[in-house]
Amino acid sequence: MSVRVALDELLAALEWVSAGEAAALDCEAYINRVTGKVYWSGEGVDEELPEDIADESLYVAVPDKRDFDLGRSLALRFAEECLPDSYDTIHDYFRKRGAFPRFKSLLEQAGKLEAWYQYEQSAIESALREWCEENGLELGTQGRFGA
Repeated sequence: MSVRVALDELLAALEWVSAGEAAALDCEAYINRVTGKVYWSGEGVDEELPEDIADESLYVAVPDKRDFDLGRSLALRFAEECLPDSYDTIHDYFRKRGAFPRFKSLLEQAGKLEAWYQYEQSAIESALREWCEENGLELGTQGRFGA
């Protein structure tokens, strides 16, 4: 039987790890394979990690968004599906730094920003479901951050 991990907690952990990666900080999160508890590590976290955190039979490290290919590639897939006439422009954005602010500005002008957020959220949840299955975890809907 697999342990249940709450979607909202896993999303928060994914954001934590991804933000740390982007800011070159040492932000990590781990899930206990027995209890489903999420352990956090990084600047500003007072909680100590368990001594056996390196035991992969007991804990699994939460990956960051890049591990799921949820950045540039996802934006380009969205552009191809929803804004095919702007695909080349968007592709050019991602050849330089600061691509996402320009991408989102274009989406806002085209009235597609909310559609992007829904597309991105769906892709993230799908990737997390697959990751959970691969790691013997069950993705639940509620946790300590939920209603």
